[in-house]
This record gives sequence, structure tokens and C-alpha cells, in this order.
Amino acid sequence: MTIEPDRLLAAAAEVLETEARAITDLAGRIDQTFVVACQRVLDCRGHLIVTGMGKSGHIGHKIAATLASTGTPAFFVHPAEASHGDLGMIAPGDVILALSKSGETQELSDLIHHAKRFGIPLISLTGTPGSTLDKAADIALVIPDAPEACGETRAPTTSTTLMMAMGDALAVALLERRGFTAEHFKTFHPGGKLGAMLRRVSDLMHTGEALPLTLTGTPMGEALEVLSAKGFGCIGVIAPTEELIGIVSDGDIRRLVAQGRMATTIDDAMTRGPVVASPDMLAPAALKLMNTRKITQLFVVADEKPVGVIHMHDFLKAGVA
Repeated sequence: MTIEPDRLLAAAAEVLETEARAITDLAGRIDQTFVVACQRVLDCRGHLIVTGMGKSGHIGHKIAATLASTGTPAFFVHPAEASHGDLGMIAPGDVILALSKSGETQELSDLIHHAKRFGIPLISLTGTPGSTLDKAADIALVIPDAPEACGETRAPTTSTTLMMAMGDALAVALLERRGFTAEHFKTFHPGGKLGAMLRRVSDLMHTGEALPLTLTGTPMGEALEVLSAKGFGCIGVIAPTEELIGIVSDGDIRRLVAQGRMATTIDDAMTRGPVVASPDMLAPAALKLMNTRKITQLFVVADEKPVGVIHMHDFLKAGVA
């Protein structure tokens, strides 16, 4: 089969333009019904149950996952499985969000009856006003009846994009209303690159007996023993009142030797006013600081006193770098 690059590129552009126009149309239709839907979810004492069949179901999985990770307890229930026992997962106090472009998905019927029987609020997300699902819903969210992006086959493309966009709109609106912050987000994302990027210096730093510290005026030989024993490639110099006043790195020692200079005490080799981090600094910000200053260690300071130390290797191990 011969590849025709121009035709492929034109087809791809047309898909994106079609879907972009539909999302723009959807944005212009957001009204008070959306606000009512958000309020119903905020008032929910249980879970938001997301459901849908086929492609709508796949989008429902994503919407439920986004909601759950941004402060709205949610999970997906497959409508066919619901008819075979999983209706027991849905209880008074929950809210149901049901997705169906046609609004006539047969597999949703038992779930709709269950909602009515137990007084469980039903929010519909459909592209067909007046459909069975639309009429059964307590709150009906409607997406535009926009052309699918794949012409003759009318396979779900634009419609599923619109459903996903509406789900994102719900999640973000609820997130902002709840005052959900990056710190909350990190709680639900402890693993992977995203979790690593939301970690703070306090999550990675070494503390207590691990800290390579010595008092100002310490003989150089004694200070070098501490530097070697702790294994961070640096040593912090503290005042008698425990404030960090300087730092000496392996590189500083090598430079002294190369210059033929002698150091009697640690003060003779230290760099005063070292670059430091705070415990609540985000790990990526601390890593950027280290890269900018071309250093491989950072002391972590609170109230001018060292409470931790962090090495470039700690960022690598945590997946931040």
C-alpha cells in the first residue's frame, strides 16, 4: 500500500479541526445545568458512580479516574456487570453519572431502574435530548450533535472527545470548588513521574545522625574524617549556636591541594553563605537550583539551622531528575 503523506496529513488536520469546533461549541453551551450537576456531586455523601457502554464506557473509566485523583470519590461500574450483581456497589448517598451518546443504551436500563427505586440522583451525559436516558435523568448534561470525525463510518470520535472534555470540565470545576491543591494531588499520586515531581525536599532529604556537620574551628583532619564517613561529598560548618555558616565540598579540598594551600581548620576551606534549600521546596525546584549553581549537594535549612542534606543521587533515585 502506497503512503500518500499529503492525504494523511490532511485527514489528521480535518479530524482535529472537526473536534476543536465541537469543543468550542460545547464551551458556548455550558449553562446553569452544569452548575446544578456540580452542586449535586459536591453534596454527595457517598461516591460518584460513572457508567457507560462501549466507547462511552472507556471514556467513563477515564472520567472516574480523573475525578478520583482530584478530590471527588468516584469509580466506574460497567452497566452489563451491574445487571449481574454489581448494582450492589451503588447505594443511597451515591450519585450516578451515565454516559450514552444515543441515550438509548439498553444495558443502562437496569441501572436507571435501580437509581429510581432507591432515590439515587442520576446525571446523564448524552448527545440526544429527549432520549430515554435524558428523560430519566434528574440532571441532563447534553453535548452538541456534532459530526463524527470519521465521515462515513460515524465511529465515535467527536462525541467521545466531547464527553471526555465535559468530564474534565466537571473534575476541574469540582477541584477548584473544593480548594484541592497540589499537596492533596500528591497524596493520590505517590508513584510514578507525576508523584515524584510533586514531592518536596523534606520527602527526600537525609536527617539526624546522617548529617555531615562540624563546628567552626574544627581541625582540618577531624573535619575530613567526618566528611569521609558521612559519604555526601561535603560537610556543613555550623556556629556554636547551630546556624549553618559554611560548607566544604570534595571539590573545595581538591582545589586547595591543586593550589598548594594548607588548611589548618575547616574555616580555612569553607565557602561562607552556602546555597541552601527549605524543607517545603518542591523537589524539581531544588534540582533546578542545583543545576543552575552547578552543585551536587544542598543543605536544607529551617530557621537558619541545618535540618537535612540532599544529594543529586537522591533526585535520581526518586525519579525527579
